[in-house]
Amino acid sequence: MISPGFIDLQVNGYAGHDAAAGAGAIAAISEALPASGVTAFLPTLISSPVEVCAAFVAAVGAAGESRGARVLGAHVEGPFINPSFQGAHLRDHLIDPSPEKIDVFVRARPRMVTLAPELPGALTAIERLHQAGIVVSAGHTGADFELGRKAIDAGIRFGTHIYSAMPPVHHRNPGIALALLLDPRVTVGLIADGVHVNPAVCEQLVRVKGTSRIALTTDQTSAAGSPAGTYSLSGRSVVSDGRVVRLDDGTLAGSAARMEELVRLMASLPGMTANRAVELATGVPARVLGERRLGRIREGACSDIVVLDPQLRVRLTMVRGTVQFRRRS
Repeated sequence: MISPGFIDLQVNGYAGHDAAAGAGAIAAISEALPASGVTAFLPTLISSPVEVCAAFVAAVGAAGESRGARVLGAHVEGPFINPSFQGAHLRDHLIDPSPEKIDVFVRARPRMVTLAPELPGALTAIERLHQAGIVVSAGHTGADFELGRKAIDAGIRFGTHIYSAMPPVHHRNPGIALALLLDPRVTVGLIADGVHVNPAVCEQLVRVKGTSRIALTTDQTSAAGSPAGTYSLSGRSVVSDGRVVRLDDGTLAGSAARMEELVRLMASLPGMTANRAVELATGVPARVLGERRLGRIREGACSDIVVLDPQLRVRLTMVRGTVQFRRRS
């Protein structure tokens, strides 16, 4: 199969490199990612002081001309998230989205920001960020269904790792997850590694949301593409079993899966096909970012190409018309 290049909206690290370490690490991640079929990505930073977040956005910009996968801008996940759903984020870094803090983000201009809509001032912050052209995502949130709908009206257009770090859908209290799933304005990110979300729930998600509004996201850490062991996530020590990454207390802290693995899992689900699974990693994330020349193969599109074998393993990856990876065996 000849596919458009994969696009990953949440890459904390790869191949031993932590994106939080700066432009050099991001450039190294860019050069390594084509081995997994990824030709464009958003380097991601978890909750940090706002000044550090702004510096990270600048570092991502400095790495924008890397020779490997395209660096499409920064995804800043936090620090405006709910402490009750913090996951691997440090509690000391979590704050409310005050107008002054949002001013810093608007000036820095990350490509995507993840926040919790229930925090004081969050709905106003969502409106400001959305109006500034930043993709605003709901994540690490305990918001209920009605507040979720208000947040979408304010400008939420993405859901960070749907189901993870948010309340489960309950038939009497469906929570924000169902609000994100039912609204056609919202695309949701799915970590389809078989651990963050059970394959049966991935199947349910496809039936409810449809494939045009699901973007596969790895939530990769520096452990991805590397053997099991101890790695870094925004400077914090995490342990990988080769599939997922956890804190010492067992809390999930990201994935070690590669995008091609997520594509294979989705392609194996009932009712899915290889073409539909590939679209979740190509056309859908491109539309989230408004990238009209990425995620497709047609005249005038960017020449970012992946060749997959019958088992959907990456054989060759091309970025900007140049081969960046070729499997030899």
